[in-house]
Amino acid sequence: MPEESMNTGKVGSVSADRYEQIVAELREIVENHTRGQFTIGDHALEIEPLRGTGGGEQSDELFTVKQSLFRLAEDIGLSYSSLKSSRWTAARWPKDRRQSGVSFTVHKVLGRIADERERFAAILTPPEGRARWTVDGAKRRVGWTVEHPVTPQEKVSAIHTLARDENVAAAVTTDFLRRPTVVAQVKREDRVRVVEELTRDDHVAAEVTTGLLRRPDVAFRAMRDDTARHQVNHAQVEHGRQAREHFEETHPIAPAVRRIERTVEFLDLVAACHAFVAAAGRVVPGMRDRQLGDDERAIVHDNVARVRATLDWIETAVDTGRVDVDDALARLLQGE
Repeated sequence: MPEESMNTGKVGSVSADRYEQIVAELREIVENHTRGQFTIGDHALEIEPLRGTGGGEQSDELFTVKQSLFRLAEDIGLSYSSLKSSRWTAARWPKDRRQSGVSFTVHKVLGRIADERERFAAILTPPEGRARWTVDGAKRRVGWTVEHPVTPQEKVSAIHTLARDENVAAAVTTDFLRRPTVVAQVKREDRVRVVEELTRDDHVAAEVTTGLLRRPDVAFRAMRDDTARHQVNHAQVEHGRQAREHFEETHPIAPAVRRIERTVEFLDLVAACHAFVAAAGRVVPGMRDRQLGDDERAIVHDNVARVRATLDWIETAVDTGRVDVDDALARLLQGE
């Protein structure tokens, strides 16, 4: 029913009485149209009965069937699809099951109810609060998208229908994400998924991550995650390595620096060995007459094994210049 005018007693530009007269006149026209559509469908069924199971349309694809129906449609001035729809609807509603006062369109929509008993009972029971069936009411009954959405879910379905085009969906999503009150109602896990989807591109992810890590609270919480912290540390090491390689490949003083670095590495290695020997010399004498427990001895023996492996590694590096670490040594040095 059209929305009522702000003027009391009027519907649109006409009075309430005139509106009721128009409705009564048009209902009679709709009733005649319904009978006419069913008549067309019945005659189409007479020419080409439905041969599919349960009133289906399996046989409609046969060339002879389509040819006959197409000829009939042209001879009476209708489209083939319209004739085919009338024929199918007539097959779904035997003459004694068609309801006066219910439009042909509603019959067609409710015809989608597969079970006959349920279908025939449904047309006799309009939606609660309604005296008669409407097209939207019938669409709700069979689960179709309505023309005038009322409930939140119907409005969501309508938006999905309108946003099937990717460009439209992108524009709508962008507008929605600019509304703080909308974003605030989205569940936390859904917001996380949205951000993950939007940052699949590495360049976008890097830019977003840089901005987020500039926020102290965000950076603090992120670094509480072991994997995230490890990745950041790895990225820092990798960044330093790349910067070093770039310097060594492009800077004119790189050879001189490399010679100095080799000298520094030598001094650092000697200092590390000296520090270890000195520390052991201070600690070991203090263990005189002290008996360690089984767990304590196991820990010490484990560390001694790591020290021996490290010393072997140092000797190999010094003698051969190879500093590669095999998997077994790497696990040992990491305490695994």
